[in-house]
Amino acid sequence: MTETIKEATLLLATATEAIAGVLIAIAIIEATFRIAGVLLRAGRRGNPGESHEEKEEVRLRLGRWLALALEFELGADILRTAIAPTWSEIGQLAAIAAVRTALNFFLQREIDGAAARRGLPGAGAFSSRVESPGASENATR
Repeated sequence: MTETIKEATLLLATATEAIAGVLIAIAIIEATFRIAGVLLRAGRRGNPGESHEEKEEVRLRLGRWLALALEFELGADILRTAIAPTWSEIGQLAAIAAVRTALNFFLQREIDGAAARRGLPGAGAFSSRVESPGASENATR
């Protein structure tokens, strides 16, 4: 019974990693097509410098996809930790999970910061920390 649970958990972790791989593939394909469109439109306008905002939007969308994929990878790491038989494997998984968590944290912070700079609603977890111009003045009144 215990071996069956371990095998099922390992299979679930592998499936979760596969989902992350599919998400990354989708992200790359979407970003490739979007950036190609941005570059083509910029070429037609004759001013590639104008496309900076569009390029940033492509980068932010790619970042959101990658953050989602990292969440799946972290979930797979947690599943593997639950069935890891040795302290060495647990340590390795903990190190991998820590790196992925840090990557996801900084990626999300970058996404939220860029969204806040552009004034987009729903910037994310860190958007509440970014004050709008004049917000501190209104808070003191």
